[in-house]
Order: sequence, then C-alpha cells, then structure tokens
Amino acid sequence: MISYKIKNLFLVYNITDYTGGENMKIISLVGARPQFIKEAVINRALKEKENITEIIVHSGQHYDVNMSDIFFTTLGINHPDYYMNVGSGRHGEMTGKIMIGFEEIVLKENPDAVLVYGDTNTTVAGALVAAKLKIPVYHVEAGIRQQPKDMPEEINRVITDRISQKLFCASQLSVENLKKENITEGVAFTGDVMNDLYKIMEKDFKYDIFSELGLEENNYILMTMHRDFNVDNPEKLEKIINQTEKISQEKEIVFSVHPRTKKRLESLKLTEKLKKVKIIEPIDYLNLMGLTKNSWKVITDSGGLQKECYFAGKKGIILMPDTGWRELIIKNWNTLADENNLYEKTFNTKNAEYPTGIFGNADAGKKIADLI
Repeated sequence: MISYKIKNLFLVYNITDYTGGENMKIISLVGARPQFIKEAVINRALKEKENITEIIVHSGQHYDVNMSDIFFTTLGINHPDYYMNVGSGRHGEMTGKIMIGFEEIVLKENPDAVLVYGDTNTTVAGALVAAKLKIPVYHVEAGIRQQPKDMPEEINRVITDRISQKLFCASQLSVENLKKENITEGVAFTGDVMNDLYKIMEKDFKYDIFSELGLEENNYILMTMHRDFNVDNPEKLEKIINQTEKISQEKEIVFSVHPRTKKRLESLKLTEKLKKVKIIEPIDYLNLMGLTKNSWKVITDSGGLQKECYFAGKKGIILMPDTGWRELIIKNWNTLADENNLYEKTFNTKNAEYPTGIFGNADAGKKIADLI
C-alpha cells in the first residue's frame, strides 16, 4: 500500500493491476452513509459481471466511525481503493477539495464511466469532474425533486441529473420528474437499491440497542434529525424540542442524535427538556434497522430513513417542508410535519393501507448492473 499527498488531500491507493482487455472499468464515488448502503448493493451485483471492474473511491465527506467505516465492515462492502480525507467544511470548500482529489484519481485510472449516488457534495463533485473530462456519468437515485429549491441536496441532484448519461430512478415519479424537465434519454426505472438492501439484510438486523434500552415492541418512537433547516435555526430547533418533549409525555422516544444536532442542543441547553427521551449516539445500520422494525413510528428528516421505515412497515413523520419521496406522502403513508405541528401529526396520521411496489421489487442492483 502506498500513501501519498495530492494538493493537501491524503489518498491511500491499493496497488492493483486493472488492465483487462475488453473489460469495462467503473469508478464508484461514495462519501456519506446512504451512499455506502447503495454501493453495497451495486458492488454485489457488479461482482457477478465478469467483464466489469469496479474501483471504489471514498471522499471522506463523512468520517465518524458510526457513519462511515462501520458500513464497510458490517455490510461487507469492499474497502475503497482510494480514500480522500476531505472531512467536513463549507459547501464550496468541501466540493472543491473533492473535485481536486477526484480529478487526479480519474486521470490516473481513465475509467469508462463514473457512478455517483444520491445528492451530496461528493455526488456533484464527482459528476462535474467526470463530465469535464468527457467521461460518462451514471447517477443512482436520479430524478428526485423537492422544495426548497435552494437546499444543497436539491442543487446537487439537479446539476448531477443534467450532466448524466444514465439516470437510474428509484420510482416512476422520479421518471416523470425528469420527463417534465425534458430529460428522457438514458432514463430507467430500476427500483430502489435501498429496498434491495433491506430485503438482503433483514435476517441480520440487530436488536442489541433495543434490548439494552428495555424497549417494548411497537410502543416507542425512533427519532433522528440533522438537516440544517431544522438544527441551525435556534428558534425553530427549540420549538421542535418543545414538541418532542410533549410527545415524550405520552410515548417513549429513542433519539439517535447526530453530532451536528448534539452540538446545537448542548449550546442552547435544550437537552434539559429531553429528560424523558432516551438519547443515544448514531448507531450502525443493522441496529438502526432493528430499532426501526420494532418501533411504533419514526420521526426523521433523513432521506434514507423515511424510506427504510416504509420498508419496515412503519409510518414516518417527516420533519421537512417537502420530501424527495413524495410517493409516500401521496399514498398517505408518511406525513410531513414542522416545528409547530409535530405533536399533532405524530398522533393524528391518516389511515392508509400499506402501498406496495412503489420502489420496485428489490432487484434494482441487478437491473442497474445489467444496464451498465
């Protein structure tokens, strides 16, 4: 193994001979929790293709052990061939650092395509680098649209879709969203790789945290929150915590607190209002899914978890003004909430039969690998 520094970014490269005649070489760029999970499914499917070599690049955008390395070990994802120690920072700074480091890797490897996932700074940085080097961009989870249009994730996904050659959509609504923007070439409804992973891993879900906390099945709420529009506004955050405190008087809450949220809660002294809430550190995917599966409902602003609770057959209360997964709102399964009505929305969700097939049939990984 060789470590070397490129323009203030430390990269680790595992020496491998990637020559392969007619083989196709794909670079998959990941950097945040949802992308690790999606990569696990794609990696599994691509391994069955003898003529495809996949190189995994980890931007290092999320570096907390429970939010990055744990997914490589727990989910059996191949360790990255390259690691860019980007870490956190301002949006422009982070995107720029990823572009600088990733461009060096792409020039060295000369892939046939670059595969990007979701809507993070890593996603748009990778797509821009590949497009400017005239290398095809393949976007997993293309076509999602939501308000507000100035949110970082929305900006990232719109730009990425505009410069992608293959757009793999998790739902039919995503296909329709792209069609409205006159993007129809290279678009495919593959289903959601998160659905694949849920079905693959369900038998391995862990219930250690569930047991340690002494929880009762179907009688507690799992809560997560990390979005800037929820945690960076002190007045709004306090209102959300006030609503959470009110809910905790009637239903037990397990709050998995993101480092960003923890910092805000402590600085505003809001943890004092959460005495009846079971506060835990971010946990690995398998324990998180165990908590989700045994919960009554889920309160979250996570794009991934609001689908995972649907896969688990649990209703989600979504702390967002809008969601990229409008399918679940339209079907009255998930419910949008805010700092003023969180309590009401939690206890007064609409009755609805479980809507099946929204995100395909748990074979998205195979479909994407075939299309590649």
